[in-house]
Amino acid sequence: MSQDDSSPQTGASAGARSDASRRTAATPPRRGGGTLAVALLLSLVAVGGAGYVGWRQWQQEQGNAAGSAALTGLQQRVNQLESAFTASDSERNLLRQRLGDADQVNRSLREELLSQAERTRNLEDAVAKLSEKTLSGHDAMLLDETESLLRMAKERYELFHDAQGAAAAYALADQALAAVDDGAFSGLRQSIGAEREALAKSQPAGLDASLSTLTALRAATLALPLKPLDAPASGSTAGGWSRIVATLNEVVKVQRANGAPLSVADARFARELAAIDLAQAQAALLASDHEAYVAALKRADAGIAAQFDANAPAVQQARAQLATLIAQQSVTPVQLGAALNELRNLRAVHALKPASSSSAAAGAKP
Repeated sequence: MSQDDSSPQTGASAGARSDASRRTAATPPRRGGGTLAVALLLSLVAVGGAGYVGWRQWQQEQGNAAGSAALTGLQQRVNQLESAFTASDSERNLLRQRLGDADQVNRSLREELLSQAERTRNLEDAVAKLSEKTLSGHDAMLLDETESLLRMAKERYELFHDAQGAAAAYALADQALAAVDDGAFSGLRQSIGAEREALAKSQPAGLDASLSTLTALRAATLALPLKPLDAPASGSTAGGWSRIVATLNEVVKVQRANGAPLSVADARFARELAAIDLAQAQAALLASDHEAYVAALKRADAGIAAQFDANAPAVQQARAQLATLIAQQSVTPVQLGAALNELRNLRAVHALKPASSSSAAAGAKP
C-alpha cells in the first residue's frame, strides 16, 4: 500500500474520532461510580492475594533452603557415624583377634603351669628322699645330741633344782638343733626357747644379793658378842643355888686338854655352828631348794638368838637380815619335758616315713 492511499484513511478515522467526542460531550454522564469502586476493591483484593501468595512462596523457599541445609548437615553426621561405626567395627575385629590370641596364650600357659606343678611335685619327692637319706647320718647324730641335752637338763633341774645349769643345757640343745638341715624340726626350737625362758624367769631376782648377804653374815658371826657368862641372875632365880655354883666355880675349874678356857671354846663352837648353818643356806639357795634354805636360816637365827647377846646392835642387825631372807617368797618350779616329747614324736614320725612311702609305691604298682 502506498503513502497516498493511507492518508485519506487516516483523515477519515480522525474525523470519526472527532464526531464521537462531540457526541460524548453532548451526552450527559451516566451513573457508574459504584461499579468503579467495586472494580477498584476487587483489584486491591487481587493485588493483596497476589502479594500473600508471593510472601507464602518466599517463606516456602526459605523453609526449603533451611530444610536442605539441615538435610545436608544430617547427611554429614550420618556419614561421620558411618565412618565411626566402620572404625569401631574394625577395632572390634582387632580386639576379637587379640582375645583369641590371648586365649591361645592362656591355654599354653595353663599347660605349662600344669607341667611345672608336676615337675615341682617330682622335685619335692626327690628332696624328701634326699632329706630322709641325710637324716640317717649327720642329722641323726645332731638329734641324738639334742635329745640327750634336753633329757640331762630335765633330770638336773628335777634332782638338783639347778635352773642355771638346765638353761645352759637348753642353750646347747638349741645350738645343736639349729645345725639340723631338716626343716621339720625348726618349730621345735620355739618350744626349746620357751622352756629356756621359763627357766631364766624361775631364778630368783635377788640371788646375788642374797648370796652377798649370807657371805656378810658369815663374816659378821666372827665378831658377834656372846651372852655374858657371869651375868647376874634375875630376882626370881637368885638364891642359894647361885651362891653354891659361884663357890664351886672358885674351887673346881674345868679346862680343855689344850688349855683353852671353856668360854673361849664355847664361843668358837657357837660361831662355827652359825657359820655352818649360813653355809648350808647358801648351798640350798644355789640348789634352788627353798625348804632347805629356809630351814638353815631358821637354825642360824635360833643359834644366834641362843648363843649371842640379843641386846647388841650387831646381833639385832644380823637377826633382822635373817628375818628378811626368811620372808622371801619361793619360786614356782618349771615343768620341763614338752620340748623333749615333741622331739621324740617328730623323730618317730620321720622314722615311719620311709616305710609308708615304700608301701604306697608298692600299692601303686599293678
